[in-house]
Amino acid sequence: MMCLRCTGTVWTASAHIITAVIGSGVLSLAWAIAQLGWIAGPIVMVLFSAITYYTSTLLSDCYRTGDPVTGKRNYTYMDAIQSNFGGNGFKVKLCGLVQYINLFGVAIGYTIAASTSMMAIERSNCYHKSGGKDPCHMNSNMYMISFGIVEIIFSQIPGFDQLWWLSIVAAVMSFTYSTIGLGLGIGKVIENRGVGGSLTGITIGTVTQTEKVWRTMQALGDIAFAYSYSLILVEIQDTVKSPPSESKTMKKASFISVAVTSIFYMLCGCFGYAAFGDASPGNLLTGFGFYNPYWLLDIANAAIVIHLVGSYQVYCQPLFAFVEKHAARMLPDSDFVNKEIEIPIPGFHSYKVNLFRLVWRTIYVMVSTVISMLLPFFNDIGGLLGAFGFWPLTVYFPVEMYINQKRIPKWSTKWICLQILSMACLLMTIGAAAGSIAGIAIDLQTYKPFKTNY
Repeated sequence: MMCLRCTGTVWTASAHIITAVIGSGVLSLAWAIAQLGWIAGPIVMVLFSAITYYTSTLLSDCYRTGDPVTGKRNYTYMDAIQSNFGGNGFKVKLCGLVQYINLFGVAIGYTIAASTSMMAIERSNCYHKSGGKDPCHMNSNMYMISFGIVEIIFSQIPGFDQLWWLSIVAAVMSFTYSTIGLGLGIGKVIENRGVGGSLTGITIGTVTQTEKVWRTMQALGDIAFAYSYSLILVEIQDTVKSPPSESKTMKKASFISVAVTSIFYMLCGCFGYAAFGDASPGNLLTGFGFYNPYWLLDIANAAIVIHLVGSYQVYCQPLFAFVEKHAARMLPDSDFVNKEIEIPIPGFHSYKVNLFRLVWRTIYVMVSTVISMLLPFFNDIGGLLGAFGFWPLTVYFPVEMYINQKRIPKWSTKWICLQILSMACLLMTIGAAAGSIAGIAIDLQTYKPFKTNY
């Protein structure tokens, strides 16, 4: 049966993935490499990109149950789990819990990151006007609220199939600020007339031995977070038209996207580390690693904000769809769930919007914004989200579904290799989670709710 709403191509799918993957986390990779050093840093980045691409190909094969061309479609990640493992068992519920907590966490992280970039624009202008004399401290709350208002408006876009244009704009913005960050890093290396950093990363003495261990683990989480998109892969694949089969298109889109993002990640991370060495900031553009040219930093930070507006929506769509589908199933005759209202837009036609969608999505954005004001630890939250979501959503479930779908015999060579991959990633995830939790514990020592100043 042909999917009339599935009009996506390899390019729109790539745009969705790039929008999801190249987040402002790319700008924290210099810090991550600084913890790992010139040997382990690039190796870990290549390793995570290879794992992400491989497991995404396994997951894309599970979009249809049975035959890859004519089998039953699985519209969401949870549908794929349910089709492969049956019913509403433990694995289905566990997958849903991890996926939707992760999606909500990403919304919080992106709100924090966007507000930080908005503040960075005002701070750089303030710093420039004062000639570097004014520290330009400011509170982040108003910026988070402003971002939340914008997201409430864009959240009324019904679904992925109508989000393609926003993803393309966001993808262009991600290349814009990544390129600026890369260019500034190269310029700083030239200015320093040398490459900073060491083979083993930040040295003992600059930090304690215990801090070195925790930071190394947290760096793993940051890199994992930078590659996370498996939790929305099935939903993106559901926008793709066929023929060719959706899995073929998605594998091609995944290859293009992971290759492009890996190149950008490697360049931005390595040149940032080369420029600042052990002093690499948590964010190249908002951590005041650079002060000039201030107008170029403003352009880069504006591009980050625009990109995060799109990324927020891409990550929230699966959770929006899940809640709205269940509301329609539980309350099929409810006026609140089914009623559409007209919202007048000056100078344009009135916009029809579902009442439940308007209320639920508005509440969702408001709650994520308030929590963002309570927990403004983007780097540590990013690492924790990367750790929390990477193994189960990027590795474990794709591997188990693939084994089930392809009927791979237990204890066969392929089965053993897949299990080794899964267990190795689990160990990395545990370490990354521990490092991120340690970072949050340190931040909490000086934390005051709703009073975070930069």
